[in-house]
Amino acid sequence: MTRRDFLIKWTVYAVALLPVWFMDQFVLPRIPLFGVSPMLLPLAAVAVAVLEGSAAGAGFGLAVGVVWNAALYGAAGVPILALALLGMGAGIAAQYVFSQTLAGCFLCSAAALVLIDGGRILWGLASGDPIGAMLRVAIPEILWSLVFVAPIYFIFRWVHSRTQASTLF
Repeated sequence: MTRRDFLIKWTVYAVALLPVWFMDQFVLPRIPLFGVSPMLLPLAAVAVAVLEGSAAGAGFGLAVGVVWNAALYGAAGVPILALALLGMGAGIAAQYVFSQTLAGCFLCSAAALVLIDGGRILWGLASGDPIGAMLRVAIPEILWSLVFVAPIYFIFRWVHSRTQASTLF
């Protein structure tokens, strides 16, 4: 793959992230289910990691983490590191444990969401928040987010299939 093809490929991935980001920030928060809105940006990072591997998954996760951190208004960089590590882990898991299919993406996404909300719960426990209230938010949030794994996976699968040839488009 030439440098030009490489740049085109990651530009197309970035453009494919835009509708996911738009839904995550502007559409789905207006229609919460069980009082929560889904997390779509981590799903996008995991989907690309499953399709591209651990190094590319860490890089894309880092980029998505920057976008997510900006949307969370001062989360002290935690989402950046978290999504980079989750992207790397999902890429490794898809390569060696699962497969690069929708099922592998679903399992990696479920694990990523549990880790994200588990970290939030641990932070809340350290702050003295009641675990029952946190679980009433975390469980519906994970389940509502998992509904979007398939559409997000197929968006990035399309990009992956279109950008694997030596001459793109």
